[in-house]
Amino acid sequence: MENAQQLASRVREVLLDGTWIANTNYKDQIFHVSFEEAAHKVASLNTIALLTFHINYYVAGVLNVFENGILDIRDKYSFDMPPLNNSEDWDKLRNTLISNSKKLAIHIEAMTEAQLNANFVDQKYGNYRRNIEGLIEHSYYHLGQISLIKKLIRDK
Repeated sequence: MENAQQLASRVREVLLDGTWIANTNYKDQIFHVSFEEAAHKVASLNTIALLTFHINYYVAGVLNVFENGILDIRDKYSFDMPPLNNSEDWDKLRNTLISNSKKLAIHIEAMTEAQLNANFVDQKYGNYRRNIEGLIEHSYYHLGQISLIKKLIRDK
């Protein structure tokens, strides 16, 4: 089983600065995308902006559990992104994801083994470790989508 430092490192790997698993990360992918690219719709695929919002929705939700003990996110709202109207809105979304990711990694790193094995808010959600690992896996899934959508947009 992974300890807190390893889990925090994996969160940083996928969201902030890693290249080991996917040879990229969210920060690298989204900070090299213009507002126009982020908002560009390719067929029936989600936009890069919407996928960024979606991942931040979960990062922010888990962060809120660490900071306030409250889980107030619901899957059905995870794609309810307010309109992005300009580059400033896109910059704010990107910066929020990065800021939330850094804070979350710090919280995870400070956890004890007992805390990692404790219930995540409610027993029905499993323990903290399971939820952190799920967030990492979910993030990689959508990182792959972002990478492919970016290529589709640029290869036109």
